[in-house]
Amino acid sequence: MAKTKAKVEIITFKADASLWNLMRGIENRSEFIRSAILMALGSTCPLCRGTGVLTPKQKEHWDALAEAHPIRECDDCHEFHLVCAAEDEG
Repeated sequence: MAKTKAKVEIITFKADASLWNLMRGIENRSEFIRSAILMALGSTCPLCRGTGVLTPKQKEHWDALAEAHPIRECDDCHEFHLVCAAEDEG
C-alpha cells in the first residue's frame, strides 16, 4: 500500500527589512519559523491564550485562585511563579 502524505498548508507573513536581514543567514528558515511558533504556542498563558488580557469573568476566576496561590519570586532562578498556600502551612 502506498503511504498517504499529510496535507501541508502554506502560511505566509510579512517581514520588515530588519527582520528579513536577521533571518537571511538561517539555513532552513521554514524549520526555524515552525520551531519558534511551536515553542511560543507551548508557552502561551492558558487563561488569556496569548492576548495578555483577561476577560472580566477570567479575572474573577483568577482572583479566587490567587487568594490561595500567591505569586512569589523563586530564590534560585528569580522567576515569578504561583505558590500553593497549603505548601506554606506544611
